[in-house]
Parts: sequence; structure tokens; C-alpha cells
Amino acid sequence: MGRWRPPAPSSSPYITPAGFDALTKELDDIWLRRRAVVKALAEAAAEGDRSENAEYIYRKKELGGLDHRIHYLQKRLPALNVVRETPEGSAVYFGAIVEVSDDSGAVRAFRIVGPDEADAKTSAISMDSPLARALLSRNVDDEVVLTTNGQTKSMRVVSINYQD
Repeated sequence: MGRWRPPAPSSSPYITPAGFDALTKELDDIWLRRRAVVKALAEAAAEGDRSENAEYIYRKKELGGLDHRIHYLQKRLPALNVVRETPEGSAVYFGAIVEVSDDSGAVRAFRIVGPDEADAKTSAISMDSPLARALLSRNVDDEVVLTTNGQTKSMRVVSINYQD
């Protein structure tokens, strides 16, 4: 029996069109991958004793992981709201690419996206993250104070852009 965990807090249901297309493609690719795994699982099961069959055990775990992701995506995709419009005005909202400078003068850019497409490699941060929540509704030259883990960081909004 597994350890009980409280349910995760619900995340914002917003996503960009590119993020929605990526999740849809991922679901299609997982279904194709699942076919190959089921075929390999059947071949491994045909080899005999399943209790000591490493290939069977590995494929069974892999199939469970794929089924879990398929279930998640099938529930999540219909619940998502695709944001297609860019907001009017010069404030920070969903989809904005925000450049901020810290106290040392270093400038970093972040794109505010939905939680399903957040990616540290591309500096895409979830709108539910503390940094994004601190930046939302700010304008250029506004001072932003962020307190996380007992540390306080001050930064200034340098620029705000929106991609089409």
C-alpha cells in the first residue's frame, strides 16, 4: 500500500496555443509508444516465468507510466483554456516576456506561461510561481520585491513584450 499524499493544489487552466499543440502532440505520440510497449510486453510474457523476467517487469512498469500520463493528459486537455489574445496596455499579463534587472544589474528574461508548459531551460515560468505572481500587473520601471525561503530579492521591470 502506498503512502497517502494530499491532493496537489489545482493549477491555473491557462495555456498558450503552442503549449496546447505540444500537449496534444505528446498525447498522440504516447499512444503510438504504448502500442510498441504492449507488443514488447506480450513478447516478454510469452518467454515463460514472469517473476524472474526482467524484460516483462520493465515493460509492465513502462506501460503503467504511459497509462498514467495518458490519463492525466486526457483529463487535463479538455479543462485547459487556450489564451489566443494578447492583452491591451503595457502591464505584465499571461504570455508576456518580461526582462528584469536585479540589484547587481544582471538582466534576465522570463516568459509567463501556464503551469503545463513551464520550462526552466527556456525561462518559461508558470503563472502560479511566486516570481510570476509578483510580476503580474506590473509596468516598466516598477520595483518588484520577492520573498522566498526567507530571502528577499528586489528587482526592477526593464521591458515587457508579447509574442504573436
